[in-house]
Amino acid sequence: MNKLRKRIYAAAGYNTMYYGSGRPEFDPSKPMPPFENYLKETAEGTCAQLKNMSIDEGIIGSFMSGRFLRQGNLPGFLPYMVPALQGKPCTGVEGACGTGGRAIAMAMRSVLSDLSDVVFVAGFEMQNGVKAVYGADILAGAAYHAKERKGGDAFFFPGIFSERAGAYFKSYGEKVTREGMAKWYEQAILNARLNPKAQEYHNKSSDLFVLGLSPPDPKRFVPYLNQYDCSKVTDGASSLIIASKEGLEACGIRLEDAVEIIGIGEAEADITAPPKDLTELSTTAFAVSKALVQANVTKEEIGLLELHDCFSITGLLALEAIGFAKKGEAARYVLEGHTAPTGEHPTNLSGGLVGFGHPTGASGVRQLVDLLHQFTGKAANPVSTERNLGMLISMGGNDKTVTCLIVRGA
Repeated sequence: MNKLRKRIYAAAGYNTMYYGSGRPEFDPSKPMPPFENYLKETAEGTCAQLKNMSIDEGIIGSFMSGRFLRQGNLPGFLPYMVPALQGKPCTGVEGACGTGGRAIAMAMRSVLSDLSDVVFVAGFEMQNGVKAVYGADILAGAAYHAKERKGGDAFFFPGIFSERAGAYFKSYGEKVTREGMAKWYEQAILNARLNPKAQEYHNKSSDLFVLGLSPPDPKRFVPYLNQYDCSKVTDGASSLIIASKEGLEACGIRLEDAVEIIGIGEAEADITAPPKDLTELSTTAFAVSKALVQANVTKEEIGLLELHDCFSITGLLALEAIGFAKKGEAARYVLEGHTAPTGEHPTNLSGGLVGFGHPTGASGVRQLVDLLHQFTGKAANPVSTERNLGMLISMGGNDKTVTCLIVRGA
């Protein structure tokens, strides 16, 4: 695999508040804040960190704005967000829940090709304007809708990952796996409580682990997951810039205020084909291996993780896809504290998708923003690690569209 032909950086990250149930501001009986507010806020938050507006290009990611908002032609909003983009190339990107990762990858291509030195990247989604069951149908487009939707669960993607959880229970034991999933939920909320913009920041539940152990209710939801296993319906936006070294200098950003992207692994699977093994994220594993090879590092050198935990079982499967836990042992790995803030590989210090929220088109960008904040001393929930490498996994659909990034702090 070819190495990156020149150094490339992420900087000037900004997250809006991730809005939805659990936030005291959230009131579904009242009109939702318009999506333009989120776009403008995140863009202004990023641009405020630039001394010079030397931006060459814009990329915006959203999964289903055409259905949630009836709004297409999203590139046209980039000059509204960043006036310096007026008259410059702008592109919209979609890759289901992995949209943010794909948007970052597209920006990297422009910088690495020398077409641009600074690319503004934003991701967003607005999902709270429709009822949950209608939203489930919209989000089912991340799978093969014509083939899978009719026979799928009413809550479609929870149903898909419930099948994965059920298969995992059967292969590796339900009790310990359920405990590992409950610990994942507990860790997500504890981390989110330290991030004021997180959707679960105000969660005051006293015994999170016990909640996480709640028996699933297949009559009301799905057979093998409870509500605490799931990321929430979220509105929000995140943004940053992807730049060459010359681009950072042009914007007036110091190297110590950026992270270097040293490896990217990209992998796609056939959306029309079911997984060969429900207990594995094989596409994720392929993307991770490619990123490690390109970065010329081992997984043991990774310090911080930002994993795509759309469901708690997905977080466990991702740990096995990376190789931190052997097959069937991820639950024990979490229960032993390895993913805690004081553990061997602090994971989802933002709260992850379960705790911080999951506006589908924004999550991959948000993950990189939070790694950037950790390594530049700007995180709301900072941790110390001797290893200055971080990894994020941005996954779309049922392990179909995957981007893995490895970054190095200054």
